[in-house]
Amino acid sequence: MIRNTSPETEASKRLSRLFEHPDPADLLYFLASGDPEEIDALYAFADSVRRQFVGDDIHLRAIIEFSNHCIQGCLYCGLHQQNRELVRYRMEEEEILKTVSHAAESGYRTVVLQSGEDPWYTREVLVQLIAKIRKRTDMAITLALGERPSEEYETFFNAGADRYLLKHETADPELYARLNPGMRLSNRLNCLKELKRIGFQTGSGIMIGLPGQTLESIAEDIMLFYRMDMDMIGCGPYIPNPGCPAGMANDLREELSYRVLALNRIVTRNAHLPSTTALSTLNENDARKKALQRGANVIMPNVTPEAFRRHYQIYPSKRRIEVATGNFRIELEQLAREMDRRIGTSRGDRKKDVKKREKA
Repeated sequence: MIRNTSPETEASKRLSRLFEHPDPADLLYFLASGDPEEIDALYAFADSVRRQFVGDDIHLRAIIEFSNHCIQGCLYCGLHQQNRELVRYRMEEEEILKTVSHAAESGYRTVVLQSGEDPWYTREVLVQLIAKIRKRTDMAITLALGERPSEEYETFFNAGADRYLLKHETADPELYARLNPGMRLSNRLNCLKELKRIGFQTGSGIMIGLPGQTLESIAEDIMLFYRMDMDMIGCGPYIPNPGCPAGMANDLREELSYRVLALNRIVTRNAHLPSTTALSTLNENDARKKALQRGANVIMPNVTPEAFRRHYQIYPSKRRIEVATGNFRIELEQLAREMDRRIGTSRGDRKKDVKKREKA
């Protein structure tokens, strides 16, 4: 059991409480704190929780962005349907399978199939793709396809998909409605519940620094991750896209992203938490290392072929170094050694043997 061994201070008492019984007031305390010593204590405690509950392995997830078509009009996303400047593409099945095979040969144990909400890829098309990947490789298959009917989720799971990522972006209903025209937060949350019910290892996440977002709503997001027992949580800074009308970002979003990461680690204990590409886009020098020191245990390299990858413009200046090249793999292995960590060789499924706490 993790014990907070620092001198009894207000921060240490709150960290111990967060670990045992998460509460919005304690989350808000650290989100708003201006005391560097308190934040250092937060990061150190999160790193100790990470070490005990998920160990020193850094898991790599190979992302394939196979379509940038989307029927939604989310105001913060460069893939939104009204964006006439974006060059649209769809990868054919054989192109996807070839990329999956290359990732497997490169040592990746998880593939993430990600796209906009694109109905061109029907249930039948996706089931066939999943089945072929399952037949050719023992990689874990993660889907990130947006909102789909529950029966489709079930079909994907039965075909061999293991995980599903569906970020809710904000738990503030008014902010969600403003940023996602025509969509409902309740529907997004119901999708997450269905995914959990079906048996998927389920992931969600938020953007940090959204126009109109409050620290109180971020605290509620973290409580939502806790109550829903999310297996994966991706929280990165909001990066404005010139082609989107959402508005400007909070200047403190990088620092807030590290705090949210650390708090998620303490609250969820063993969920998989990535060092996001958005963080590396804001800070190419040391964001990845900082995130790994503050609770993260996952990195998600982009293995999409360059001919397509350059058009998957969720936000501008998306970092392009994270590809399945030998050099990037060597960089990650070197970083792991510097931190006395290692690149994981397992599929990195979330462990389910942690004693459950009563949910607040």
